[in-house]
Amino acid sequence: MTKAKASAVAYRTDRSTPSAVKGAVADSPQEAERLVRDTAESRQDAPVAGSEAKSGKASGKAEAKTDRGSSDGEPPVKAGTSPARSGTGGPRSRRGGKARLVLLVLLACGIGFGSYEGYSWWAHGRFFETTDDAYVSADITTILSKVSGHVAAVEVDDNQTVKAGDVLVRLDDGDYRLAVRSAEDGIASAKATVERIDRQIDAGRASVEQAKASVDAAAARFDMARTDYERQKRLVATNTTSQSTLDSAQADLKESRANVASAKAAVTLAQANIDVLKAQRAEAVQAVQTAETSLAKAQRDLGFTVIRAPVDGVVGNRAAEVGSYLQAGSRIAAMVPLEKVYVNANFKETQLEGIEPGARVDIDVDAFPGEAIHGTVESISPATGAVFSLLPPENATGNFTKVVQRVPVRIAVSRAEAERGHLRAGMSVEASVDTRTGSAPGSAATAALH
Repeated sequence: MTKAKASAVAYRTDRSTPSAVKGAVADSPQEAERLVRDTAESRQDAPVAGSEAKSGKASGKAEAKTDRGSSDGEPPVKAGTSPARSGTGGPRSRRGGKARLVLLVLLACGIGFGSYEGYSWWAHGRFFETTDDAYVSADITTILSKVSGHVAAVEVDDNQTVKAGDVLVRLDDGDYRLAVRSAEDGIASAKATVERIDRQIDAGRASVEQAKASVDAAAARFDMARTDYERQKRLVATNTTSQSTLDSAQADLKESRANVASAKAAVTLAQANIDVLKAQRAEAVQAVQTAETSLAKAQRDLGFTVIRAPVDGVVGNRAAEVGSYLQAGSRIAAMVPLEKVYVNANFKETQLEGIEPGARVDIDVDAFPGEAIHGTVESISPATGAVFSLLPPENATGNFTKVVQRVPVRIAVSRAEAERGHLRAGMSVEASVDTRTGSAPGSAATAALH
């Protein structure tokens, strides 16, 4: 390397090297190449101020032109470049490498995620039937007033948990207590009538016995009159007695015969009177039973003035207020048994294959994201929801558009989840049925449930 080239190289390195390098002078070509390499490395590590770089670049260009003009046929070196730059990537190439690396990482992640999801679907997902047309349900009991009356007291508030038998509402019971007393008086009167008729029947029986005794007496007199008549008849035949005596004996015989008949009629009449009294007694007994029924109804109505909870649950939608008048059949409140909630899931008819009673169900409640709730398929509706609608579709007329129908499936929630009481009727859920866990088709359990 000539001295002029070495000077040019030394000047070019002076533009961006530290002060310790700027003062170095190349005594040989090898030393000059070493200085060039050091200069390239220092330019990558140490930034140059904008003003100094611009001034150095301008002076470097001028001196480089002079050196190129005085060099001994050496090829010119372009200002602002160095041999080291041609073999080393710049900032743009480094940014491109990072972008390619990021793309490769994202591609690898996408392939891995897709593979995982594909395996998950093949191993598990294809066995699950899922629907978001599902809701928490409960056998809600509507509390109605069985009798009319003014509300005297309301013992519960909305959303209060109660047990079966707890008092909910009390009605004014004054009129119903009076009805009970009236029914009790009716029973007493009917029983008194029965007792009076019983005494009359006893007297009638005595009359019957008396009439029977009269019959016996009349029969005895009849026998005597007949004997006397026969004797007088024989005496008249022997002219021992007169005809008038015979006629008198005959009259006595007829009279005694009539007395016997009259006595027997008296017995029949007395017996008939007893039969009448017995019929009256039966009516009186029936009146007693009617009065007792009236008393039972009055007592029952009196009991209905205290309205109690029929089941365990939570009071909701209360309508009764103190002082309001309730007609029989008026709604008071609703009872929701939160410990016996279940899920009604409406699956498409194309999803029913493989859904059997006993299948395990994973339930996701919108109100509790991330909380796993488990249940089992309890039963499947015998018809689609459209069949039980108020206006079932009639496809025999007009144009027909096929619509996928939905079949309600009842899902029993695990007892532990139900007893927690955090599920509310009407909540939206998503139900996923594992079709691998249901009853085998054709099994006795499935046949019994279907």
